[in-house]
Amino acid sequence: MPRIFDFGGREVERSVTVAGLRALKGSGRHVAQVTAETADEAAAAEAAGIEMVVCRAVNVPKVREGSKKLFVTAALGFADAITADEVLRTAFSAIVAGADAVITGRGWDTVKMLSAEQIPVMGHLGFVPRKSTWVGGVRAVGKTADEALDLFDRFCRLEDAGAFAVECEVIPGAVMAEINRRTGLVTVSLGSGPDADVIFLFTSDICGEAKRLPRHARAWGDLASLHRQVCDERVKALSGFRADVAAGDYPGEAETARIAENELARFQEALYGLKE
Repeated sequence: MPRIFDFGGREVERSVTVAGLRALKGSGRHVAQVTAETADEAAAAEAAGIEMVVCRAVNVPKVREGSKKLFVTAALGFADAITADEVLRTAFSAIVAGADAVITGRGWDTVKMLSAEQIPVMGHLGFVPRKSTWVGGVRAVGKTADEALDLFDRFCRLEDAGAFAVECEVIPGAVMAEINRRTGLVTVSLGSGPDADVIFLFTSDICGEAKRLPRHARAWGDLASLHRQVCDERVKALSGFRADVAAGDYPGEAETARIAENELARFQEALYGLKE
């Protein structure tokens, strides 16, 4: 496992590095990326052999509590950091806290600004949910030759801006394959087929938490049913409490603190001596 110094100056081991990710190009090997926002989710990802996670920038410290080894990419939310100063401050705060890279869906100037500081930057191309009004709905991007060519141009511009990687969301697999062999960017496939360097899925989809799986996702677990059981058990317990309160069955003798009889007698005697 590679040993490096992180942006906080700490000597650490990482499951993979930027250099290691770049070395995946043309190797036929893949690494896996999932989402993690808590220490428990990060610990589970590490235990499962996952190499990379994405989290909100503000949650980097929590994720690092769960794993010191995962490659962590911090998402710079549109509303979390707006001005150039805010973007830089948020990015530096995230990487000093333990992130290995940042991801942004902002424009080329933002990517250039971050990469100029040698912060590893991941872009986001293809179907970008928050920008879906531009493509007219929830759909794959690059399904026509003209749209695929425009998409490839965006890959080139992102690479020129200094990004090292790009999340590729819901791009036709054949288009992704053609672009991947022509870009120096580390490609991260979210619903864009197997011909990328990193394969990405949301933890909630993998674990079967979502009510409806996206077409590109697959569930290997069924946490939704466990969540339902937890909810049902919670209601059952609360209902039992309310019923016992109404019936006078709670609190009972076992749940009530006691006082020795002689101490109670002394207390009562003292009360009787007080004026009413």
